[in-house]
Amino acid sequence: MGTREALREVTTLRFTTSGSVDDGKSTLIGRLLLDSKVLLEDQLAAVARTTARHGGSDELDLSLFTDGLTAEREQGITIDVAWRYFATPRRRFIIADTPGHEQYTRNMVTGASTASLSIVLADVSRGLTTQTRRHAAIASLLAIPHVVLAVNKMDLAGYDRAAFESIAADFAEVARSLGLSRVTAIPLSALKGDMVVARGPNLGWYEGPTLLDALESASAVDPVAELRFPVQLVSRSRFGPGSDFRGYLGRVESGTVSVGDTIVAWPAGLEAKVADIVTLDGTLATAGPGRSVTLVLDRQVDVARGDVLSHRENAPSVARRFTARLAWLDRDALATGRRYWLKQGTKSVRATVDEVLHRLDLASLTPDASAQALEFNDLGLARLTVASPLVVDPYRANRHTGSFVLIDDATHRTVAGGMVEEVAHG
Repeated sequence: MGTREALREVTTLRFTTSGSVDDGKSTLIGRLLLDSKVLLEDQLAAVARTTARHGGSDELDLSLFTDGLTAEREQGITIDVAWRYFATPRRRFIIADTPGHEQYTRNMVTGASTASLSIVLADVSRGLTTQTRRHAAIASLLAIPHVVLAVNKMDLAGYDRAAFESIAADFAEVARSLGLSRVTAIPLSALKGDMVVARGPNLGWYEGPTLLDALESASAVDPVAELRFPVQLVSRSRFGPGSDFRGYLGRVESGTVSVGDTIVAWPAGLEAKVADIVTLDGTLATAGPGRSVTLVLDRQVDVARGDVLSHRENAPSVARRFTARLAWLDRDALATGRRYWLKQGTKSVRATVDEVLHRLDLASLTPDASAQALEFNDLGLARLTVASPLVVDPYRANRHTGSFVLIDDATHRTVAGGMVEEVAHG
């Protein structure tokens, strides 16, 4: 099998890193890239020069591989999401190195929103912090299937087993409270390299996987089988003016669609069969997740941008009222009764937050039902009403039709990320 054919069979894992400031996120990713031997000589030379210019030691400042902004290098923190790509013989990776400071929670939510695995770092000398709990809560909120607890800086603790096991036990309780079921705890030293790519000589008592082993073995397959095809554009231009061609352009967000399938357009509930699947490279018999295509139906139906196509036997909900978990990202508090724009996929509708049901207390990881509003960086549960029917699924059933953002009508700022929890019927 040639190299190109082999790469086609290699899956891609999207993962995110998070943790408190100075837990070593950027250094960890730098070590992962360095020891995986994916860095080019000019990248290594550039970081070596920058390290020397900043008065560093003979060792490379590994954080410079991801802290790309000038402000990040000056302040020594991660501000924006740093995206990195690398591959091993077993898998391709897309990394989102997200900020650790509470001020940049919105950046972390953005970076984690498409991840299949989250690395949550903890400094062995500090244990779990409020921010560690926040990051774990966001991993739960976004239904990330796999979580790796990376207990970093083990070299500063003399590679003490008891220190690692104490933090791992504390995090197990956090995971249980948040409903995180697949958690792997790994002791490591991003600075020295122990248990990142190679096992190293200092953690012989640990028998679990290295970080790279965990990344290569984690499932990256989206378990969602239900077809969800949000319509982006209705086109009649394939054969020029006067033709009766009508195609529905969009991306298959989940599931598969094939020629001959009976599909339903929601929210109207109109039914037709798929007559053709058109791409820039020709036609297809079947299109799977992530594929951008034009669907041609066997009859004309009233379908518009923002409608969602599905199979009838696995239909989404059409609702005007639902509860949703919110990550509030604006400095102005949530105002119940105020109208916002809700954007979900290709659909935008007016929405009102009717009631805050609870706010998550990050210290105890229990819901505070006395909360009347959500403040900047709060996580909570709310009840919403939209002005026109919205095609939705619970977020844990389907990320694509279960997620949305709220936009302030006056300032046009994105004020919240939302995940549908439960749909109100009737």
